[in-house]
Amino acid sequence: MNSKITTLLFDLDGTLIDTNELIIQSFLHTLEQYYPGAYKREDVLPFMGPTLTETFASMNAEKVEEMTNVYRTFNIAHHDDLVTEFEGVRETVAVLKEKGFKLGIVTTKRLAVVEKGLRLTKLESYFDVVVALDHVTKAKPDPEPIVKALAQLDSTPEEAMMIGDNFHDIVGGKNAGTKTAGVAWSLKGKAFLEQYDPDFMLEHMSDLFEILGVNEHA
Repeated sequence: MNSKITTLLFDLDGTLIDTNELIIQSFLHTLEQYYPGAYKREDVLPFMGPTLTETFASMNAEKVEEMTNVYRTFNIAHHDDLVTEFEGVRETVAVLKEKGFKLGIVTTKRLAVVEKGLRLTKLESYFDVVVALDHVTKAKPDPEPIVKALAQLDSTPEEAMMIGDNFHDIVGGKNAGTKTAGVAWSLKGKAFLEQYDPDFMLEHMSDLFEILGVNEHA
C-alpha cells in the first residue's frame, strides 16, 4: 500500500518497550519527596512524553536539576525490574530489518538509558540509528531529531514514517514532513492520539506489514 516508505522511525518508551510503570513509579517517587501526598498515578500521566526538564521546570524552575537527578537515580535502579517489550515488537522489527527497511529510534530519553532498554529487550541489533535527547537542541515535537535521524539514514521525509504513542511523535512527524502512525496501546489512549490525525493507527505492531505491503512469510 505504501511501497515508497523505506524508513521507519520509532519512539521508544510506550511504543517499542513498555516503560510505563517505570516512568510512573519514577515520577511518584520524585514528587513524593518534594510534594508529599500531592500526586497520584493519574496525575503523572500528562508528564509522559515531554522532557524531564520541561515537566519539572513547570513545577519549580529552581529545582529542575535536583528533581531530575532524583528521578533518574530511581529510574535506573529499577529499570530492569519494570521494563518489558510490547507484544510482537521484536518479531515485527526483525522482519522489517530483514526486508531491507531502514529503522531508527527518535526519543526524548538520554542515550545511556535508551541503550539500557534496548539491551534488556534484545532490540539493539535492529536499529541503524538512535537519536536521543543528548543529540539535539530541541526535542520532539520540534522536527530537529526526526530530520537528524533521516539524514543519518540517508532518507527523506517523503519516504519515512514516524511511529509513536504520544502527540510529540505525531506532531513531530508532521512538522518534519513524514507519514505518521499512532499506537493504540498508548497509555494515553487511542482516542487521545486520534485527535492529532495520524496517517495510521496500529492496533498491533504487525499492522505495519499491511500498511507497508510486506508479506511477512515470503
